[in-house]
Amino acid sequence: MSKKRRNFSAQFKLETVLDGLRGEKTVAQICRERDISESLYYKWRDAFMERAADIFADQRGPQRDAQAERIAELERLAGKQALEIEILKKAGSLLGSMWERNGR
Repeated sequence: MSKKRRNFSAQFKLETVLDGLRGEKTVAQICRERDISESLYYKWRDAFMERAADIFADQRGPQRDAQAERIAELERLAGKQALEIEILKKAGSLLGSMWERNGR
């Protein structure tokens, strides 16, 4: 008969890993108390250590990138509109001078 696979909650895993990192008990003691294998403990610990730095990562980074892209887009639009205004001013002055020459 095969053993049924056990599922452990994230909270259980965290508490187990933190107990081990505190060093108050040996890993063997923790594993016996919680009825898990040492290899499973080390697997959880390695996963925890691998992802721990992400907790403190700058979470504003993607938002800043989106803001920078939006600012660049708006600057391009403002530049384009400034160019169009200059063209319209020149066209208006040319048409105005032509209008005056025709005596209207």
